Amino acid sequence: MSSHEKLLERFLKLPRDFTWDELKRLVGRYGYYQNNKGKTSGSRVKFEKDDSDICLDLHRPHPKNILKLYQILDVLEFLKRIGIVKDELN
Repeated sequence: MSSHEKLLERFLKLPRDFTWDELKRLVGRYGYYQNNKGKTSGSRVKFEKDDSDICLDLHRPHPKNILKLYQILDVLEFLKRIGIVKDELN
């Protein structure tokens, strides 16, 4: 199992200690990159991919680097939308 597969498997367990750096590695594997929305974006960050209209828009966690549960659920929904994770209800 590759390190990316292990990271995805870890994420799918909805851990309470998933970090921002792990998120960047996870979505980066699918071609998404971090893009601040401009000089006044503050902690608001968008993950975009050049050939996709689907993006992930989150607040960077602070003061700690750990994602909150609602952010993990937003990322899970994003991964479903881009076809990485299958929606169990469909």
